[in-house]
Amino acid sequence: MSEVAQPTKPEMPLLVIRPSKGWSALNLRDLWVYRELIYFLTWRDIKVRYKQAVLGIAWAILQPLLTMVIFSVILGKLLGVPTEKDIPYPVFSFVALLPWQLFANALQKSSTSLVGNANLLTKIYFPRLVIPLSAVAAGLVDFMISFVVLFGLMWYYHIQLTWNILWLPLLILLALLTALSIGLWLSALNVQYRDVQQMIPFIIQAWFYASPVVYSAGIIPSAKWQLVYALNPMAGVIQGFRWALLGTQPPTAALAVSSAVVLVLLVTGVYFFKRMERTFADIV
Repeated sequence: MSEVAQPTKPEMPLLVIRPSKGWSALNLRDLWVYRELIYFLTWRDIKVRYKQAVLGIAWAILQPLLTMVIFSVILGKLLGVPTEKDIPYPVFSFVALLPWQLFANALQKSSTSLVGNANLLTKIYFPRLVIPLSAVAAGLVDFMISFVVLFGLMWYYHIQLTWNILWLPLLILLALLTALSIGLWLSALNVQYRDVQQMIPFIIQAWFYASPVVYSAGIIPSAKWQLVYALNPMAGVIQGFRWALLGTQPPTAALAVSSAVVLVLLVTGVYFFKRMERTFADIV
C-alpha cells in the first residue's frame, strides 16, 4: 500500500529580536528593512496634518509668508533691523524662516511621536527609531512647497542664484539631523515624563530667539563669541542658507562647530533612545 504524502507546512520567516545592550544592539540596518513602514508613516503624517483643513496644503506657503510679512513690518520697517550686504529684509528673513520652520516642525512632531503612536508600540515589533524618523521626514513636503515663494521673492528683488546653492542639500540634511538628534532625546524622555511635552513649545520659542532668524549673526562682534554662538546648530544652518542663497559671508567656522555638535547629539541621542526603547511599550 502506498503512503499518502502529508503536505508540508510552509516555513515561516524567523525574526530574531535582540536585547538592547551597547552599541552592537543599534542594528541600524533594520531601518532599511523597514523603509516601507517609514514611507507609510511619513505619508500618513502629511495627510493627517491637512485633513479637514479648508486651505489644505496651502498653509505650507501661508505660514512662513505671513510670518515674514509681520517681521518685515515690525523689525524691518519700524525698528530698522540691519541685514547683510543691504539685502531686502523680506527675503533676508524668509531665507532663514524656511530652515527654521523645517527644524521646529520636525522637532515638535518627533518629540511627541512615540506617545502619539502608542497603539503601534504595544501591538507589533518594528525598530522604534522608525517613528521619530518618519515624523522628521514629513516636514520636507512643506519645506519644498515654501521654496516656491522664496524663488518668487528672489526674482522680485533681483537676487541672482550662484553655485553656492549646490550646498543646500547638505544644509537641509544638517537641519533635519539637528531636529532628529534632539527629538530622540525628548521623545524617549516624554514617554516616561509627560512634562517634557509641555516644555517643548517653550524650548522651540527660546531656540528661535537664540538663532539668527530675524537678525544677522554679524551683530556678534567677537570671533570668539561667534564660535560659542555656533554651538547652537541652527545658527550654522541659517547662516549657511543665507550664504548659499543670498551670497553672504561664508560661515565656515560656524558650520564646522555646528556640524560637530550635531554629530555628538545624534550619536548620544541614538544610544539613549535604544537604551530606553525596551521600556516604551510598558510605560506608554
